[in-house]
This record gives sequence, structure tokens and C-alpha cells, in this order.
Amino acid sequence: MKLRQPTDFLILEALEDKGRNVATNLAAHTGKSRKNINTRLPVLEDYGLVRKIGPAERSGLYEISSTGKAALIYQDQYDEADDFEALIEGPSAGTEQGDPQASFARGETDDESDE
Repeated sequence: MKLRQPTDFLILEALEDKGRNVATNLAAHTGKSRKNINTRLPVLEDYGLVRKIGPAERSGLYEISSTGKAALIYQDQYDEADDFEALIEGPSAGTEQGDPQASFARGETDDESDE
């Protein structure tokens, strides 16, 4: 996972703060160009950090995913982490250790780990 800083984190923060949105509004919220935002959104979607949503297939409406929320939690560790993707995805299934805040951000609950 290769994120462009600070743009990608600004996009994730705007989606977290403002909710689902389109590139034009995200450009205004982040101070980046709409072209730049339109270039980065599909990349962030490929990484699983955002989801394209909306009634139309070609809709440009995006929302942050639970993995994107976890990325924001660990944003300050991006430069130091050897494997940022593994960091935000958390420990392997079946282990009970991990960061409860990141697990919460990813939508995981204690009930799911007991199944």
C-alpha cells in the first residue's frame, strides 16, 4: 500500500468528518484539486480504504471504509511501519490480541471473535 501524503489522509479525514461525498466537495474540504482527488479516489478504493457508493454505477459518491478508519488511527505510524497494510488490517483471524480502537474502527466486535 503506497499512500500519497498528505493528500490521501486528507481525503480519508474529510470522508470521516463530513460523511460520504463526491470529488468536487472533497477538493474543497482538502484544498487539493478535483483532478488530484479524482485520481486518488480509485487508488484508495483499490486499497479498501474507501467505497464507491450510490444509486448509479458511475456515481462518484464515496464513503470511508472501516479499513480507512483504521488507517486514520495509525496515520502517525505510516512512515515508520514496515507494512502499513498489515498494521491497519490488524492481527490474523483467531488471535485475541490487537488494538481495541482499531478493531472497533474496522467494525469488529468481541462477539465475532468468539464464533
